[in-house]
Amino acid sequence: MQLEGKKGIIFGIANSKSIAWGVAQKLKEAGASFGVTYLNEAMEKRVVPLAEEIGADFTIQCDLMKQEEVQDTFKKAQECYGKLDFVIHSVAYANKEALSHPVYKISHENFQEALGISAWTLLAAVNGASELLNDGASVVTMSYYGAVRAVPNYGIMGVAKAALEAEVRYLSRELGERDIRINAISAGPIRTLAAAGIKGFKGFLSEVSDRSAIQRNLTIEEVGDTCTYLVSPQSSAITGQTIYVDMGFSALG
Repeated sequence: MQLEGKKGIIFGIANSKSIAWGVAQKLKEAGASFGVTYLNEAMEKRVVPLAEEIGADFTIQCDLMKQEEVQDTFKKAQECYGKLDFVIHSVAYANKEALSHPVYKISHENFQEALGISAWTLLAAVNGASELLNDGASVVTMSYYGAVRAVPNYGIMGVAKAALEAEVRYLSRELGERDIRINAISAGPIRTLAAAGIKGFKGFLSEVSDRSAIQRNLTIEEVGDTCTYLVSPQSSAITGQTIYVDMGFSALG
């Protein structure tokens, strides 16, 4: 898959185990150029060395919940590239308190936080990038099977991912007028920083491996391969979709 000349931005790298890091590696292998964001000063020390290692053209602090930082990020992207060919959104969060309660007991504050960070930030990224996206550009976000099935201990994150997938469908219609595509990758469980907050995740990882069609766990690089395809012109007819990359787990009864 050749992406020489394609330019974009990646949101969501937290460390070398992040799905977004697997995506960055594969996009770079395909010849793409991109900038990388980090959430805050605490994350800067983890993300900047990775960005330097992979040859990112710029790094910038961006909390997608903060409008000023979003504006600064896309201003930097415009200064660097002029226009963008892709945006990768790999951002999600719910605090441990929210994940530990049944959905019906979640507080309004925790609901707003989970839905805001995990779903609204996609809208913020698309809105910020809208004037910079070339015709034919691609936006990719990351979902999970808990959006369509009630997965134990996933709770409010499943609700947030369901909202995210609905956004993808509506955005595909709105962006399609400019031949801009948007899709979600529903990745199988991976041992990431975000997954560490889910109760019983280690045992769940093993169970999913045993019950999948291809009986092993997914890697971040395999998600990166699919994302590279969705960024490439070879996927020009695909938009508004949730693509399952989960060793066939979601296809089995």
